[in-house]
Amino acid sequence: MEPCLNAPLAERLKNETRALHTSAERSVFMGALLRARLERPAYCALLRNLHAVYAVLEPALERHAHRPTIAPIYLPSLWRARALAHDLAALHGEHWANELVLQPAAMAYVERLRELDVAKPDLLLAHAYVRYLGDLSGGQMLSDIVEKSLYRDGVAAVAFYDFGNALATKELTQAFRAGLAVVPADARQTDALVSEARLSFGLHQRLFDELAVACAVVPSGEV
Repeated sequence: MEPCLNAPLAERLKNETRALHTSAERSVFMGALLRARLERPAYCALLRNLHAVYAVLEPALERHAHRPTIAPIYLPSLWRARALAHDLAALHGEHWANELVLQPAAMAYVERLRELDVAKPDLLLAHAYVRYLGDLSGGQMLSDIVEKSLYRDGVAAVAFYDFGNALATKELTQAFRAGLAVVPADARQTDALVSEARLSFGLHQRLFDELAVACAVVPSGEV
């Protein structure tokens, strides 16, 4: 179905990234995580690569919080870098930053965020959309899976998914969506934001595929 170019930003972001979102969720790596088949080293590899993304995205959002496009979705309660560092220290050890490898897709993602920080900061909104709404929705399901299947010394490390209780999580989701609804984006800016969100999902797909190879994660049913 052809996209409606006059639709609101939030609607276009959802509709025009749906197929890419589904593809990333159905990747071999994420499939293993969702089925509780991911070993701890592979899960730590995922967190390490995501931390690299948040560690660049969040300071960039802080620097540009005054911009009309960023201000409506500027919610520091969503920030995940510190929570990821906590989980990595608990699951891997205090030297996780030096001992765990960054995949090429994560490095490309970090470089893209740095470029936007300097030259096109309004497009950071697209990456906030992809990451934080996913964390607030699907992330809550992953929390239960990780808590039951991945732990160290009997202690689960799920700070990454912890936004507070159910009400706090719901309120954050509503606040982000409400902010998205009032972002002042004309047709050209909306096109650019949708394109950037699609790029983000593509980079996620690349990252998951690279992690599957690096961590020897095989499709369900294969030995």
